[in-house]
Amino acid sequence: MADELKRRLVHASGSGLVALYLLADYLEAGLTWPRFKILMVAIATGALVLEFLRLRVGLDWRLYDVLTREYEQDNPAGYALYMISMAIVVVVFQQDIALPAMLMLSLGDPISGAVSDNTLQRVKPPKVLITMFLVSTVIAIPFLPIGVALVAALGATLADGVTLEIRTYIIDDNLTIPIYAACLAWLVLEFAPL
Repeated sequence: MADELKRRLVHASGSGLVALYLLADYLEAGLTWPRFKILMVAIATGALVLEFLRLRVGLDWRLYDVLTREYEQDNPAGYALYMISMAIVVVVFQQDIALPAMLMLSLGDPISGAVSDNTLQRVKPPKVLITMFLVSTVIAIPFLPIGVALVAALGATLADGVTLEIRTYIIDDNLTIPIYAACLAWLVLEFAPL
């Protein structure tokens, strides 16, 4: 349980990246959206290098024992997928879409995890789905029109609540939450402006 709490706190710390961008933007400190994209790609690249070292070279830091789950021992760890998905939405989408999608992952996922029983299920229980949807909606409202926020929250909820498996590999929601949320928000804004 202590390791699970540590994982959730590390997960939530990713919201600091959004806070960094918003604060720098507010203070006109020079962290423009193009520069933020470069920062996110650099961080994601660093995560990929660490994963390569862990999986192929055998880098074995104590931190990995605490912050990775058993099923991640021989597969890409959630933290790398987390950074990759955040970098993808920042590079592909405008800030009003990317920032709430990042927060849905960094805050919504650990909050929904707190009400979950942490067992692998095809579809998570209704209380987990409702929690993720409500948290994601609240996160998105300051960035997006309400209708778009609801659709983005639905995307995050589907990614969090429905386990996607390709062959025998389970797709981690750290990869899918921001991507689903951002894609659905973009589709609504592009084709059904509210």
